Amino acid sequence: MSTPAATQFVLIDDPVVWQAALEQLPNAHPLQSWSWGALKAAWGWSMHPYLLQAGNGSPLAALLVLKRKVPRLPFAILYVPKGPAFAYEDATIRARVLTFLEGLARRERAIFVKIDPEVVAAVGAEEVEEMALGQLWLKLLRERGWRYSDDQIQFKHTVELDLDRPEEDILAAMKSKTRYNIRLASRKDVNIRLATPADFPAIATIYAETAQRDGFAIRPEAYYLDAWQRFYEAGRLMPLVAEYEAQLLAAVILVRGGGRTIYMYGASTDNERQRMPNYLLQWEAIRHARAAGDQIYDFWGAP
Repeated sequence: MSTPAATQFVLIDDPVVWQAALEQLPNAHPLQSWSWGALKAAWGWSMHPYLLQAGNGSPLAALLVLKRKVPRLPFAILYVPKGPAFAYEDATIRARVLTFLEGLARRERAIFVKIDPEVVAAVGAEEVEEMALGQLWLKLLRERGWRYSDDQIQFKHTVELDLDRPEEDILAAMKSKTRYNIRLASRKDVNIRLATPADFPAIATIYAETAQRDGFAIRPEAYYLDAWQRFYEAGRLMPLVAEYEAQLLAAVILVRGGGRTIYMYGASTDNERQRMPNYLLQWEAIRHARAAGDQIYDFWGAP
């Protein structure tokens, strides 16, 4: 099937139009959503959502471009988080998108433009299998003068769980110790529930506790409260908490989009760890993602 004739890239200023277009495209990601762009715009970037449309108005590609000025210099940096979104195997659209980005970088006097599309270069852990489309992308980008960056903003690797199968099959594929701990948490009265914005400050508190315990850097609390509220209001946030006798033990923040649920944030305390709350919480998160109709549960990062 031939690609519909493309017209031009249009800068979109309507969040409803943007989201409707994004949801029609393959390889769309929550980090290309209006909610994410608006969040980053509130924290030092400016957002520039571009659509490539066919002559009949249907979307062919979406590029949420984030721009940040370089202090004291007349230059900028451009970033397309987890994008652009389009049919990656379409050579015509691919060329249009890359040509547009290269021109935009020149017009904006950008030191660089960075992209991280959802193109899989390889799969596997011990035995790595290269994927043809991903390798083609790497080859074409190098030929156009793009360089692979060792400074990755998003996770370079991830683990994905296929949700398009019976729940009992997903559970059966887990290690026996994992299944045991899930059942143990249930027997020890750990309660899992969907959280609301009223829970966000408490979740942020234990997220900071988790960061300190596990030794990773985080942003100010206000950033997370802003992010969670925006995605919650957009209907794309699925926050769950684990409690024992009304005491918050752990939380997960799931973000949905493009047929997948992303385990974006996780937090826990040292309290009542013998009750294995994290096991039951993660299992219920997977069950909620599957019930919502998503096909993939993305653990959002791997070594």
